[in-house]
Amino acid sequence: MNTTSRSDCELLSDFVAGNNSALEVLYKRYERKVYTYILLMVRKPQLAEDILQETFIKAIKSVKEGKYSETNRFGSWLMRIAHNLVIDQFRQNKQYRVVSNNDFPMDIFSTPRFAEATVEQRLVYERVLYEVRALIDFLPDDQREVVMLRFYGDLSFKEIAEITNVSINTALGRMRYALINLRKMVKEKNLSLEFEMAW
Repeated sequence: MNTTSRSDCELLSDFVAGNNSALEVLYKRYERKVYTYILLMVRKPQLAEDILQETFIKAIKSVKEGKYSETNRFGSWLMRIAHNLVIDQFRQNKQYRVVSNNDFPMDIFSTPRFAEATVEQRLVYERVLYEVRALIDFLPDDQREVVMLRFYGDLSFKEIAEITNVSINTALGRMRYALINLRKMVKEKNLSLEFEMAW
């Protein structure tokens, strides 16, 4: 049977049943995405590789112990594990600034205007974010984190809210402020980029 065409849940069931090749398929399916997110956050290739390995080790252990719920998307669950490990790393180095929900108390973003983007909008933003990647490093930690998870981790705002332990409105607010800040930097540096808020 061609394991590459099987769903995540099917591959996980195969793995639990003793098929290790199913795990290899899952690893190859998510390795690049998870590693890219980790690397963009920690900026050290060797550290990113270590955290990637630890992410999958934790995931495998949880699956074997029956702690993984099939109601969760496997990819977003992996990203949550990676995210928590990155945060642990920052805390160990005392580099991570914890941002509370109270930083964005207003509930003004709960409108369709700030909901999921269309495919066309996301394609535009993937191109723009690639071009302004260097500017993202200048964003506050909480804003940079949301941008990374949304555009490089390919997660929904619901998933980002769960991973970062904030409300969806807070996640949306951080994205909004991130885009405002990026727009200001683009203007200050006189970069010729189309930067419409269409995410």
